[in-house]
Amino acid sequence: MSRSGPPSRRSVLAAAVVAAVAGGTSQATAAPAAAPRDTTPARPVDYRAWTTYAEWRTGTALGTRALAGARPGIAIATPAGTTDYTDPHTGTTAAWECATWTSPVHRLTVPATEAIASWNAHTPPGTWIQTELQGTYSDGTQTPWYVMGRWAAGDEDIRRTSVDGQTDGRSTIWTDTFAVDDPASGLRLASYRLRLTLYRRPGTQLTPTVWRIGAMGSDVPDRFTVPASTPAHPATELTVPRYSQEIHAGQYPQYDNGGEAWCSPTSSQMIIEYWGGRLTPAQLSWVDPSYADPQVCHAARSTYDYQYAGCGNWPFNAAYAATFKDLQGVITRLGSLTDLETLVAAGIPAITSQSFLKSELTGAGYGTSGHLMTVIGFTADGDVIANDPASPSDAAVRRVYLRREFENIWLRTKRYNASGKVVSGSGGVCYLYFPAHPTSRQRKALAAVGMC
Repeated sequence: MSRSGPPSRRSVLAAAVVAAVAGGTSQATAAPAAAPRDTTPARPVDYRAWTTYAEWRTGTALGTRALAGARPGIAIATPAGTTDYTDPHTGTTAAWECATWTSPVHRLTVPATEAIASWNAHTPPGTWIQTELQGTYSDGTQTPWYVMGRWAAGDEDIRRTSVDGQTDGRSTIWTDTFAVDDPASGLRLASYRLRLTLYRRPGTQLTPTVWRIGAMGSDVPDRFTVPASTPAHPATELTVPRYSQEIHAGQYPQYDNGGEAWCSPTSSQMIIEYWGGRLTPAQLSWVDPSYADPQVCHAARSTYDYQYAGCGNWPFNAAYAATFKDLQGVITRLGSLTDLETLVAAGIPAITSQSFLKSELTGAGYGTSGHLMTVIGFTADGDVIANDPASPSDAAVRRVYLRREFENIWLRTKRYNASGKVVSGSGGVCYLYFPAHPTSRQRKALAAVGMC
């Protein structure tokens, strides 16, 4: 999937709503004619993760050890050394003990133009982690070690952050996504390995614990339209909590200008609570008690990327979900609404990323350059039942969107914006949150959509 510049996942819903009220969403220039129907096969995606005790033992450890038990992982054993880190967002320099774990090389079944890493970890106060990716191109040369995220569950020790300015002239990191700069050249990412660095305050016995590390590689064909699918499962609707981002407009503007841009953490909180995740009064004590749904404010603070200056960092949302007991979070791409139907039929809702004009999604009432919503079911006709956080109230969050419209705005990689300019689409990006110990039916559904 080619890009003309860095991808934008920042919601512009506030502007869309203002324009709609003012009549500005009636096209000043006619929307471009629909592109010809594309019959490209379903996109190829390769997702690989390390989660089991045996898998953790296949990596190269320098100061870390594999942990057995109900939820295997890695932790600091004996630190490999001490390093100074200057937080670019506070200017504070501090010393940290550190240890590393490096995965074996994973050869992609799908040589990729893009890759997104995601992880699940516990970082008690005084600890944090860094995730990196190094790849080998299809011509045999290597990428540098790219930082895919510096992360902690809280924000008191470091400010969680992506790292800008990473490129070797052939690939670039756009916030949380590795992307080949010129896919038309034929260059691809053929394989990769991941490295985790675990940090803690010197002289303590604290340690982060990482339960899952993985990456999704994909070679998504450029297209304005996707093949139409037909319903594959009976009507199903999951009972997922409904939260509006819009009722938080103006609250805590230090986190991406407040609720109007909180589609990602609001969607995350809905599914976290569907699986039973709850925040304690102590965790919510910092939130103004006059605010409704304080857990949404907490989710925004807990997913905020201080470099991106937003709450829409995809892996940061998955990592936040996994801070709740016995919950996993993964970023991947899916190939069809049939994949979503398979998950929903097994009781697994999903969060999808899409961008569209107001005229492209009947009943939405807005347009956006990037928006997350929660798919919770399908009607008897196969239309999509979504909890859309871009709604004026919690009660208005449940929406039904036409199947053909929804699948196209979610799965396409190219679209026209309101000015007629060609811009990118997410190509089927999806957040999946599911139990640490899925049922057999859930495991089967996850395996059907490429989760290992």
